Amino acid sequence: MKDKLPNSSHLIIGVMLFALFFGAGNLIFPAQLGQAAGDNLWPAAIGFLLTGVGLPLLGILAMGFSGSKDLRDLASRVSPVYGLLFTTILYLTIGPFFAAPRTGAVAFDIAIAPHLEGGSSSLTLFLFTLVFFAVSLWFSLNPAKIVDRVGKLLAPGIVVLLAILLIMVFINPMGNAQPPLGTYQGKAFVTGFLEGYNTMDALASLVFGIIVINAIKAFGVTARKEIVSATFKTGIIAISLLGLIYVGIAYLGAVSVEEFGLFDTGGPILSSAAEYYFGTFGTVLLGLVIILACLTTNIGLMTACAEYFQRLMPRFSYKVLVTFFTFITFIIANFGLANIIMFSIPVLMFLYPLSIVLMMLAFLSPLFNHSRSVYVSTIAVTFFISIIDGLKSLYVSLGIEGYGFFGPVVSLYEKWLPFYDEGLGWLVPAVVMMVVTGIIGRMRKASVPVNI
Repeated sequence: MKDKLPNSSHLIIGVMLFALFFGAGNLIFPAQLGQAAGDNLWPAAIGFLLTGVGLPLLGILAMGFSGSKDLRDLASRVSPVYGLLFTTILYLTIGPFFAAPRTGAVAFDIAIAPHLEGGSSSLTLFLFTLVFFAVSLWFSLNPAKIVDRVGKLLAPGIVVLLAILLIMVFINPMGNAQPPLGTYQGKAFVTGFLEGYNTMDALASLVFGIIVINAIKAFGVTARKEIVSATFKTGIIAISLLGLIYVGIAYLGAVSVEEFGLFDTGGPILSSAAEYYFGTFGTVLLGLVIILACLTTNIGLMTACAEYFQRLMPRFSYKVLVTFFTFITFIIANFGLANIIMFSIPVLMFLYPLSIVLMMLAFLSPLFNHSRSVYVSTIAVTFFISIIDGLKSLYVSLGIEGYGFFGPVVSLYEKWLPFYDEGLGWLVPAVVMMVVTGIIGRMRKASVPVNI
């Protein structure tokens, strides 16, 4: 048993956490942000870092501070039914519905599409993803240490490759940043903040937090205070690496527009930059590493989802579940990266506020004596605002004018909720509800005689 974790162990767990976070979205969204933000890159990047780096750290710390055994346990403080539904939706989001299909689509966009004459096609995407997810399924059905070893080698390998590429970009930029586009013209910070949702790392942090805590305990640390301290230190290591990569790739995106023009997604930006500096060899090498990295990420996601749902539905075997989820992932991946991103945004606009509020409640819970009424009321207020935000985003994604049956609710929110136009209309009501019900909860607890 140890009272304190040595610095070398902090580094080991921090790099492991970075490898868990680092996936397809960490590459494509900063590049996309850079292209659109242009001259307003830095306020946009700061907003992106808050949600793409700050929230994942908050999620990791929330799991350590709460003492919960897993995400479902923490979310069940609202109610057991809510804990089950929230955790299930979150697993499906970071698994077969969005994050996992994105691994195959990103690998295709970066490694394969640039080498095809006339661009990508549905057939080549189908054939690539068929092989990609078949290999993923084989490894998921036959867990082996080779996957962990390849993953541990690839994480530093990608960092080195990206570092070389980004150093070249800073030394010899491809061009000058262009004028900002769309909402980046007047709301660069807020737009970057909301773009950070797309990484899904804050959602994943609520799952990864337990992995980190178990890793810390495996080193013999059992004191809760030291577990929280070690979680913070390892989290800082992981998010620092992520933050540096985000800023570098965002800058790459900003200076690439003059040379390459605008791309629909972030994948071609990286492959084009690799070819610009290192020729075909650079593009091929980057593509190969990205394929392997996305493959190991997908294996991890499929394994985690299958294990979670097997606990919920023990009558289904692990092999049946992992096969089913891989098949669903393969189907969705063939809709293409742009469509996956488009349809994920409404779900993220719904899930992120609920996740952020749950993190806040986890930290403040001792102040209101862990009163369930505070959890229920605050999550309820957030839910009724975030569900409308999700529906709004869905209508925008589908190109539907107006807001249909929930239009009057949108008008009401726009009139009365602070920051609603910035996508943060849930923030003030959630905080107010948390404070008011928290005071009531604390007074009720204090008024109950305590038997000593």
